[in-house]
Amino acid sequence: MPDTLIETDFADLKLYARGKVRDLYNVSDQLLLVATDRISAFDHVLGTGIPDKGRVLTQISLFWFRLLESIVPNHLITANVDEYPEELQRHADALRGRSMLVANAQMFPVECVVRGYLSGSGWKDYQATGDVCGISLPKGLKESDRLPEPLFTPATKSADGEHDENISFAQMESRVGKQTAAKLRDLSLQIYALASQYAEGRGLILADTKFEFGRTPRGIILADEVLTPDSSRYWPRDTYNPGGPQQSFDKQFVRDYLESIRWNKQAPAPSLPENVVERTREKYLEAFRLLTGHNRLE
Repeated sequence: MPDTLIETDFADLKLYARGKVRDLYNVSDQLLLVATDRISAFDHVLGTGIPDKGRVLTQISLFWFRLLESIVPNHLITANVDEYPEELQRHADALRGRSMLVANAQMFPVECVVRGYLSGSGWKDYQATGDVCGISLPKGLKESDRLPEPLFTPATKSADGEHDENISFAQMESRVGKQTAAKLRDLSLQIYALASQYAEGRGLILADTKFEFGRTPRGIILADEVLTPDSSRYWPRDTYNPGGPQQSFDKQFVRDYLESIRWNKQAPAPSLPENVVERTREKYLEAFRLLTGHNRLE
């Protein structure tokens, strides 16, 4: 199995932030995003990484950034390590395939969530209230049913280790302004429509996803990661059967294992056994192959 990169340590670079998965560095007026192999569950970063996960996330995001350019520009400057500034070249081997040099955008303080199917927290909300994030739905829907139309349900953008919370569209307007909120909603729904149609053609259902946007001098841009198994819920189309949970191309093996050992979901997070690591890695690689049509990571 390939080596696992849990954390970068580039002492000669200025660390900007560490997220649950990505390490960010300042490079002049740009940012270097490095996707590590860390994996989180229940809002905790686990002690064991998933080999190749950072490469999968980066290369799926790059694929979608190219595909979505007709809808919205993105923050990517280059992911070709040979084009990186001189000060990054000594780290070329560590960065290749898992990093992006991006524009430093002013990020909007919301997650832009689109739900096309009734699953996850949306299903729990519907069971309790008959609504999803305050949006009324028909009675009698089953878990994993396709929604009458995709729903835009914004959420707070959590600080590291905290949990995102759903907010109303009015609350989003108060955070970013009415005009910007409408623009982000419309962009999110446009992206979801294109992406779900594309995924369908690749044998996948895009059940739901979340986007992050920022602003630069050239306007609103799509940023961070996009339509990866970390930010999106993908199901295989050929086994889709509403009325319960579906098979998924994400970290479900990890969640299932943690539930099976009755972890109390408090720090410290446990490590993972080898079989869970390998099965999760295979799911990420399968998602990469199906979405991009490529068999090998860079």
